[in-house]
Amino acid sequence: MDEDRTFDALVAEAAAVPTEGWDFSWFEGRATEARPSWGYQRAMGARMARAGAALDIQTGGGEVLAGVPVRPAVCVATEAWPPNVARATALLHPLGTVVVAAPDKPPLPFADGAFDLVVSRHPVRPDFAEVARVLRPGGTYFAQHVGPASVFELVEYFLGPQPADSRNNRHPERERAAAEAAGLEVVDLRTERLRMEFHDVGAVTYFLRKVVWMVPGFTVAAYRPRLREMHELIRSEGPFVAHSSRTLFEARLPG
Repeated sequence: MDEDRTFDALVAEAAAVPTEGWDFSWFEGRATEARPSWGYQRAMGARMARAGAALDIQTGGGEVLAGVPVRPAVCVATEAWPPNVARATALLHPLGTVVVAAPDKPPLPFADGAFDLVVSRHPVRPDFAEVARVLRPGGTYFAQHVGPASVFELVEYFLGPQPADSRNNRHPERERAAAEAAGLEVVDLRTERLRMEFHDVGAVTYFLRKVVWMVPGFTVAAYRPRLREMHELIRSEGPFVAHSSRTLFEARLPG
């Protein structure tokens, strides 16, 4: 009975936490993820400091952009999800950044050649043709993408074995080909796999509520038996281990 209450309490707590924005501080002490060696926010900040006009695509709650020490005179961010639009606006407007509510599909609501820097951290699906269109000649696209088969240990725990091709949906070489087809010159492309540990079933529950594309349609009610099995697995064997996949992508529009 004590174990049942522990499981119920962990899941109920995680089911009640708001999911707006990309602040992952709730996971402190409950889950860990290694960070890529390139330090995306720091590297993005260095490019922002040199830019005259910059665009952050799919900014989430604006947390990454807000952490950049120097932003250009013209700085714009887009976001599609209304709760994140409100969160990003509250965070970024005082910093001189305009937040535009825009869907995660083309076209971007900007004129051709409007920016000399376009950035994005974990875009849903990068549209290289639109990136190339809004960049000025000589401009740069600098992003960190989710890489292939990211956190698939967790995905397959809940959904079972996935088709082999689904592991390559975000393959960096496919993205290179798409960027080059749009007229961009890829100047840096790196991928790393990074260890993740989930220390309790509440952390798993919150992660799947927040990163909704991992297990589409995830709810506690629908997956309660499997969540309980994971609770017992973590109690008996220690943290559930998975591996995220991240790609550093930098491209230039010739000109």
